Amino acid sequence: MIIATSHTTTDDIPNNNKQSPAMTTTANAPAPFNRLLLTGAAGGLGKVLRQSLRPYAKVLRLSDIAEMAPANGEHEEVVLCDLADKAAVHQLVEGVDAILHFGGVSVERPFEEILGANICGVFHIYEAARRHGVKRVVFASSNHVIGFHRQDAILDAHSPRRPDGYYGLSKSYGEDLASFYFDRYGIESVSIRIGSSFPEPNNRRMLSTWLSYRDLTQLLERALYTPNVGHTVVYGMSANRDLWWDNHLAAHLGYQPQDSSEAFRERVEAQPMPAADDPVRLFQGGAFAAAGPFGDD
Repeated sequence: MIIATSHTTTDDIPNNNKQSPAMTTTANAPAPFNRLLLTGAAGGLGKVLRQSLRPYAKVLRLSDIAEMAPANGEHEEVVLCDLADKAAVHQLVEGVDAILHFGGVSVERPFEEILGANICGVFHIYEAARRHGVKRVVFASSNHVIGFHRQDAILDAHSPRRPDGYYGLSKSYGEDLASFYFDRYGIESVSIRIGSSFPEPNNRRMLSTWLSYRDLTQLLERALYTPNVGHTVVYGMSANRDLWWDNHLAAHLGYQPQDSSEAFRERVEAQPMPAADDPVRLFQGGAFAAAGPFGDD
């Protein structure tokens, strides 16, 4: 593990004896954590969250296997870390109050490519949280955990999982780890089944699955500060017109999305309609349901 930081003060040095802030929130400005860890910080969402999470931490520790921009002032730490490296992950987690785990392969790939970062990696994160006394993890799960449900189904957190590929299987495993580490060790988690978080929806499927960056940040705030979440599964989507997901089982988070895909409907629906048997039109996971098999050549 390689850590690159700017100048730090004494208060920025990891200290396992420091008290984490209570998992509560005020009306407008929740007290910042001393140190938050964001994995996957070099990815598309990671770059967005590097900016939007600043109010929630005195120090934001940013980690990825890929190169990132240098630390910007004493409120940031930049860490290069391979999630498949158990020892490196344990060093990474030392001294943090909570973890936002967005690291790993984010698209459908052969199983061998998914295994290290997504399966071993999430295990290493939870084991490190246990050993270092971290009591809150926000796990970036995915809609691909339920991707083989058809698009005419309305799902909640108790609906059967139907992963649409190796990536979806890895996220389903991560949700099981989150449940296990709460039951066994009392580590609370919010698993966010992220829909499609982009600047705007770019196809018909995303009119239902779109999650704006503003709504994602609000959802992360609620996941960090809501008390007594146990292991909560919540679907990450904005207030879109035609929803496939019902979040009543996560109502205690108080998540109230502010944005909607409706403003983009006319442009999106001007695109050609996919064929009736196209997985993009049939399944909630869209194209992921048709990716692979791999390695048959």
